[in-house]
Amino acid sequence: MQKINSEAPVCDLGFNEKHEAIQPEALKIASKSRRRSSAASTCSFSSACFTGSSDEDDISPREKRQCNSRGYTDFCVKNVTNHHAFGRREIEIAEQEMPGIMTLRRRAADDKPLKNANIVGCTHINAQTAVLIETLIKLGASVRWAACNIYSTQNAVAAALAEVNVPIFAWRGETEEDFWWCLDNCVNADGWQPNMILDDGGDATHLMWKKYPELFKGIKGIVEESITGVHRLYHMSKTGKLSVPAINVNDSVTKMKFDNFYSIRESILDSLKRATDVLFGGKQVVVCGYGDVGKGCAKGLRAQGCIVYVTEIDPICALQASMDGFRVVKLNEVIRNVDIVVTATGNKHVVTREHMDRLKHGCIVCNMGHSNSEIDINSLHTPELTWERVRSQVDHIFWPDGKMMVLLAEGRLVNLSCSTIPSFVVSVTASAQALALIELYNAVPGRYKSDVYLLPKKMDEYVSSLHLPTFDAHLTELTDEQAKYLGLNKAGPFKPNYYRY
Repeated sequence: MQKINSEAPVCDLGFNEKHEAIQPEALKIASKSRRRSSAASTCSFSSACFTGSSDEDDISPREKRQCNSRGYTDFCVKNVTNHHAFGRREIEIAEQEMPGIMTLRRRAADDKPLKNANIVGCTHINAQTAVLIETLIKLGASVRWAACNIYSTQNAVAAALAEVNVPIFAWRGETEEDFWWCLDNCVNADGWQPNMILDDGGDATHLMWKKYPELFKGIKGIVEESITGVHRLYHMSKTGKLSVPAINVNDSVTKMKFDNFYSIRESILDSLKRATDVLFGGKQVVVCGYGDVGKGCAKGLRAQGCIVYVTEIDPICALQASMDGFRVVKLNEVIRNVDIVVTATGNKHVVTREHMDRLKHGCIVCNMGHSNSEIDINSLHTPELTWERVRSQVDHIFWPDGKMMVLLAEGRLVNLSCSTIPSFVVSVTASAQALALIELYNAVPGRYKSDVYLLPKKMDEYVSSLHLPTFDAHLTELTDEQAKYLGLNKAGPFKPNYYRY
């Protein structure tokens, strides 16, 4: 059962100084700082950051000893010398589209609310997360970082972080062994002991709890942003294995309604188009799952002229899909006719070998969930099937009768493997992650028990407010009479915790 911090007090964001209230620690710092006043090289790195580069060799970064221009060596990336300037430019471009996290950086930089925080990070490594990483550093944190996905790392961005002495261990195309080696190097470092975890999928939490239990005892808090990692945390809590408080960012309003929907609605199109050059108009598509991610996929594809079917196990989501105009079907009913299959369930073996045996020639299969378990990839590694790599993250798989299936990113998260994602929406999630870290790190003893909590509603509203100036949006203020009638503080929060946006 989800724990909502019922004791977390209502707080004032500084929008209306008359209405003072006790605040969560993260917002005390942000509001206090708010009241204070407050050039890149080019390079010949020709390939886009999200694809493989033609100038990269096949030597594993683990076999090379690298140092940056300052002599720093505590990192492992593809090529720090050749790529860092291009990566820095990518980060600067992302900063222009991430107003929330940049505003938070400016407001809280002087207070250093994360001073002495040692954060192990395991997330996607791209320009947007680099902005978050550098924000955490400017807020006082010491960090060590690894990738949560072996195909989503932007090598140039990783190089740019290594160039400014960030201990980062990540490159595109890691093996499974490389993945755990990188994460181990982040967790177990000489002279450095982590006290916070920022996770995307739960791997850093799992590794530290299982392999380094003594280090895990020193953790003050965990922030998790994916449904996979959240499921792991709730399981740990239920079985009594979670000994530290954790904040579930994935189910915060700002993550669900913005990152999980608006980002997906655009990035599913971008990734499919870049990887396959497919024309969407008239294509038949089945989207497996109609949560926020599935909704984004289905509505984005329909807007391009696709005929979209939806599969669901939940009658509530199925009813939503039906009333949104989608036909809800079983996968077996449409699998022979569809041109594109998209999974977005967070489940296991949603698309099986039996399904793939029945696909039409040229069908594109991809996954928009965090884990690569939704498509049964292992069942495709059999002698009678032939794999052909035709592009970075694009495989053609041939059946003995000549039928071909197009598989993207080997069943891993397709938007971060085959394209980029909208920086603005990532700014919303990154701001929530930063505030959650600040909150857990600065919380008074006893405020949070060893359980899983949602982000306080006031923080969700604050994160949203950071992004409104971009749209020149002007909030209407309640009158005293209106606030009294509704039983609200004029500064919020404006909705109860159970409210569904």
